[in-house]
Amino acid sequence: MKNKFVVTLLIIGGIVLLNIAASFVFFRLDLTEEKRYSLSDATQSLLENLSANDSTDVFVKVYLDGEELPGGFERLKRAVTETLEEFKVYGGTNINYKFINPNAETDKKKREEFYVELAKKGMNPTRVVDTKNGRQIENIIFPYALVSAGGYEVPVLLLKGTQGKTAEEKLNQSNENVEYELATAIRKLTLKERKKIGLLAEFTKLKPLNFSDLIASLQERYDLFFIDAKSSPSFQGLDALILPKPDFPVDDSTKYKIDQFVMGGGSALFFVDGLKVDSVSLEGNFAQPLELNLTDLFFKYGVRVNSNIIKDGASCALIPLVVGDLGDKPNIQPVPYRYFPLINNFGKSLITNNLDLVFSRYVASIDTVRADGVSKTPLLMTSPYTKVLNAPVFVTFNDAQTDTEQAEYQGGIKTIAYLLEGKFQSLYKNRLLPNDPKFADFKAESLPTKIIICSDGDLIVNEVSQKTGNPLPLGYDKTTQHTFGNKDFVMNAIDYLIDEDGVIQAKGKEVKLRPLDKLRTRDERTFWQILNIGLPVALVLLFGFILQWSRRHNYGFID
Repeated sequence: MKNKFVVTLLIIGGIVLLNIAASFVFFRLDLTEEKRYSLSDATQSLLENLSANDSTDVFVKVYLDGEELPGGFERLKRAVTETLEEFKVYGGTNINYKFINPNAETDKKKREEFYVELAKKGMNPTRVVDTKNGRQIENIIFPYALVSAGGYEVPVLLLKGTQGKTAEEKLNQSNENVEYELATAIRKLTLKERKKIGLLAEFTKLKPLNFSDLIASLQERYDLFFIDAKSSPSFQGLDALILPKPDFPVDDSTKYKIDQFVMGGGSALFFVDGLKVDSVSLEGNFAQPLELNLTDLFFKYGVRVNSNIIKDGASCALIPLVVGDLGDKPNIQPVPYRYFPLINNFGKSLITNNLDLVFSRYVASIDTVRADGVSKTPLLMTSPYTKVLNAPVFVTFNDAQTDTEQAEYQGGIKTIAYLLEGKFQSLYKNRLLPNDPKFADFKAESLPTKIIICSDGDLIVNEVSQKTGNPLPLGYDKTTQHTFGNKDFVMNAIDYLIDEDGVIQAKGKEVKLRPLDKLRTRDERTFWQILNIGLPVALVLLFGFILQWSRRHNYGFID
């Protein structure tokens, strides 16, 4: 008896010591294959900084709640809950959250008023029809979270999936994006030091109104500067430079400043057109070469933007077109327009992971050329069914009314955006003489940096409503009334270029779908039901039998 008492005390003491040690040493184990319950290092650092700064409190209101959420949304809610629990582990008391059921109010008028209040904050409901007990039930779901800190708040859309995917695949993509979306909102509200972005807009004929959505999105996260190239001695001090849809040639002085900015380790994004498309008649447009004085610069960095236009016969946007008469009025119908490719073919990059389709107009192909020390990653690509037209060419609207002939579209996949990474050689290497005033500060080779070149200037241009004169969202298509992933692409690209080790790393998370074999579940349903019910009972009985036998064997029969 004494020995048993000592052993019991030792076990209890060991448990107490283990708990005391655990309070000083923190670790968690994620045994899932894709590490679905682990946060990226950048997100952990972001949350730990909140904990170090007691004045920064973040509160998250999640409106994805309800008693009868469809199965997929219930899984998304569980992913949000698990992510926020992980956030609290690293953020401590500075992170708090609450789930709110928008449909909990029984009074119809008050409930609708609450819906309006959420809509004013940019959170619009999703109507989902679900089948339960043989009946169709319509659910009003708000797949949003509202993140607030420091007196400001940011709505976060939790349901984000690629158009054309199944509902299950969209929900799975949303699960993968939960950490990134929430961490991005927290960073936006709590960031103390903001990166500096320069917009070199003096070479475009478009007005700031045409870039208003891009400008507003950039100003939310970064300090944005409109650059006057002529008066600026250099572009140093910026973290990234954007050249948006130039229509006029870039002068040699500005090109030299761009080159030296890149040599100094600055990142750059070029959204340029391969051809100049002018409207000449109601039947179509005339496309001719566009000289921007950037060909040699791009060539030195490793790519060539071609003077052509790509027609995509498999994936393209719709435009309204008169297809005939309906009585005494023209019959206007949306028809596929192959000069407006919808990009749904992406390279393997954090920038394009889980990205929705990207809307493009009159795009050119990009080829790669040799550039030692530079890696080239394709980001945006067409479908394999393409046809390339070289300048000059007349682009007709009637082309939209003709059927796609597969034999005509054999151009293969064409890339329209490249990510270039590495150490770049200056275009002006071995060109400057020692007595040139620029020679003293000249850099012939860059620090490790990144560049993105896209052959569609319109990709970052938002349209303007003809009725109200207000800008439409970037990527919004008036024909289908769908907002494509243009803005997400640009913002992801900038995040990657200037903050590669930031929360953009959270987009690398992948949650694999593991669907059940439908045929086996149908044919073997009874077997697995019996196994799942009977096996646990059999194990309990077996354990009881072994325990009873052991007691009888050790202590003999007890009357």
